[in-house]
Amino acid sequence: MPRTIWSGAISFGLVTVPIQVVGATEDHSIRFHQYHLADQGRVRYRKVCELEDREVPQDEIGKGYELTKTQIIPITDEDLSSLPLPTAKAIEIDAFVPLASVDPIRIAEGYYLQPAAQVAAKPYKLLVQALGRSAKVAVAKYAWSGRERLGLLRVRDDVLVLHAMRWPDEIRDPTELLPPPVEVTEEEIEGALALMDTMTREDLEGEEFQDRYTEAVARIIEAKRESKPLPQAPEPEEPAQVLDLMAALSQSVQKAKASRSQEAGPAEVHELPKPKKSAAKKSAAKKQPTTKAAAKKTAAGKKTAKKTTGRQPRSA
Repeated sequence: MPRTIWSGAISFGLVTVPIQVVGATEDHSIRFHQYHLADQGRVRYRKVCELEDREVPQDEIGKGYELTKTQIIPITDEDLSSLPLPTAKAIEIDAFVPLASVDPIRIAEGYYLQPAAQVAAKPYKLLVQALGRSAKVAVAKYAWSGRERLGLLRVRDDVLVLHAMRWPDEIRDPTELLPPPVEVTEEEIEGALALMDTMTREDLEGEEFQDRYTEAVARIIEAKRESKPLPQAPEPEEPAQVLDLMAALSQSVQKAKASRSQEAGPAEVHELPKPKKSAAKKSAAKKQPTTKAAAKKTAAGKKTAKKTTGRQPRSA
C-alpha cells in the first residue's frame, strides 16, 4: 500500500468527507548514480553552509524567504500549517464543470483519495455516485507544500481521483509559436481524417504503448553484467521530406492498414478521398443526346456554323 501523502477532508457544501491522499502513479524508470570514473567512488551532493563552509545536518536546516541579500525571513512548518486559509485543512470544492471544458494542458499528476475512516464511507460513496451520474468533474482548491493549488476531482473505478491543476497564469501563450500562414486544401484535410480513422483504437493497450526505453536500458545493464556484447540498435529511418502532402497521406494510410492487418481481427479502414474533378472536365463528360430530334438539331447547328465561319464582325 502506498504511503499517505496528506490527510484532511473534502468539503462539499456542508458535507465533509475525511480522506487520505496516496499516489496514483508509479515511476518505473531506471535510476542512475554519479560516480568517480577513476575509482568508481560514489559522487554525492552535500548541503554546505556558505558562511561556515561545513556540511550541515538536516535537523539544522530550515526554510526562509530572502527579503534582501543579507536578510532572511524564517518560515517554519508551524507557520504554514496555521495559514488563514480554509484549504489548509480541506479540499474545498468550488464548482462542477464538464470535463471537456478543461484544457488538458492544465492537468498535472494524479492522486487517489481514500476514505479515512468508517464514518467517511457514506459521504464518500455519495460524492462518487453523484459525480458519476452527473458526468461532470469537480474543481477544488487545496494547500500542499507551501502553496495553494487548483485541483480536479473525478471518479475512476469508484475511487475519487484528485488531479493537480495549473493556474491560468501558469500557461504560456502559444500564439507566438504559430507557423506562417499557409493554405490547406479540403482534400488534404479529408486525407488526414482518413488516416486518423485508420489509426483509431478503442484503448491504449498493446506492445506499442509499453516503455521500450526502460526495457532497452535493462538489456544493456544485463549484457554488461554478464560481459556480453551490447544489443545492436536498429538503424533509424531517415525522416522523409514531404514534397507531396497527399502522396504522404496515401502512403501513411497504406502503412497503417498493413500494421493493423497483422493484429487479431479485421480492422476498419477508410480510403483516401479522390481528388474532385474540375467543372470543365465534368461538363465534357456529360452524355451527348441520342434521340433523332437531338441528332437533327446537332446537324443543323453544324451547317449554320459552316456558313458563318468566314464572316468577321465589323470594327466600329
